[in-house]
Amino acid sequence: MSRLWKDSVQDQHIEQLKRTEKVPDHIAFIMDGNGRWAVDRGLPRVAGHKEGINSVREIVKASSNLGVKYVTLYAFSMENWRRPSKEVNFLMDLLLRYLRDELDELHANNVRLQAIGKINALPKKVQQQLHESMEVMKDNTGLTLVLALSYSARWDIVRAVQTAALDVRRGKLSPEDITEDLFSTFLQTKEFPDPDLVIRTSGEMRLSNFLLWEAAYSELFVTERFWPEFRKEQLFEALDDYVGRERRFGKTSSQVNEQVQQSVKDKILNVFRK
Repeated sequence: MSRLWKDSVQDQHIEQLKRTEKVPDHIAFIMDGNGRWAVDRGLPRVAGHKEGINSVREIVKASSNLGVKYVTLYAFSMENWRRPSKEVNFLMDLLLRYLRDELDELHANNVRLQAIGKINALPKKVQQQLHESMEVMKDNTGLTLVLALSYSARWDIVRAVQTAALDVRRGKLSPEDITEDLFSTFLQTKEFPDPDLVIRTSGEMRLSNFLLWEAAYSELFVTERFWPEFRKEQLFEALDDYVGRERRFGKTSSQVNEQVQQSVKDKILNVFRK
């Protein structure tokens, strides 16, 4: 029986974060450290991947309760195909089970499922279940959960360049017409806003070929905790840090403050207009 997240008691920290009105629209996660978490405990690496599913479940639920609109999970990179075949096969089976087991609860909680990456590289049964799950949840209007599967940011950028070049060759597009906004429409992430916050677990200071174009102005948060240890308390810690930052996008602090003040004035005026 699927559980409705909205029926659970709201965490006080969630309400505090909501009141800041700075909860990010889009959070992307580099879920790193599953294997090391297991090895540190004398367990096989696959045990870390299995425990990591519990973190996925809790983070998706907490993000939905916070009002986050998009969560992107770096679930499996193109480079991960180089891992031992036994581990890769386990990961594919784990993904298949997740898609099957979580479908009803995600759907009941109005989650929309999407995927990016070279999906046709996945095993056929995983592709089939992924498409079935996406079809079931396609009209949901709550949190959009994006799974990055067999994903590579460089691959997506090259693919986008090739697609744009074909349009130029066919006369559909002029090179002078290509802007950043237009180029973004050739990327697989075209339907989603750029991430406001990228969270990486395990302490590694790199993006690992994840959303390289989209994360140009994302805030970064790195924690030493491994992904199986990362739960809602750690998410709140990251968000507490995020809401205290000033996002300037190349502007000065004074310009940002003026923009915020103008936004507040506009909101007050809109209240009186009503």
